[in-house]
Amino acid sequence: MIIINVRFKVRPEAADTWLETTEELTTGSRAEDGCLWYDWARSVDDPNEFHLQEAWRNQAALDAHNVAPHHVGSWPRMREAVAETPRLVIIEGECPGWQPIEALAV
Repeated sequence: MIIINVRFKVRPEAADTWLETTEELTTGSRAEDGCLWYDWARSVDDPNEFHLQEAWRNQAALDAHNVAPHHVGSWPRMREAVAETPRLVIIEGECPGWQPIEALAV
């Protein structure tokens, strides 16, 4: 499993439409066979910062994603909206699966 976390600092005038700007990328990525999840969150502290967490089954799935038309085609629109170079962390390794948080069990 490969998990990628990315922080996007977006220009203030583009922040309210960021999820629309990335909609084709998000929809296409979620439909890919090797995508385990592809989720966005907006920072509570900074409304111009968005966090993307994506997970891929393996390197082959991530490689296919990186050349997919919805991925490559999204960068020009995103480049116009970002205020600084996105920061990312990539985590690779075995993940045995989801674990429940017993203290919050419902």
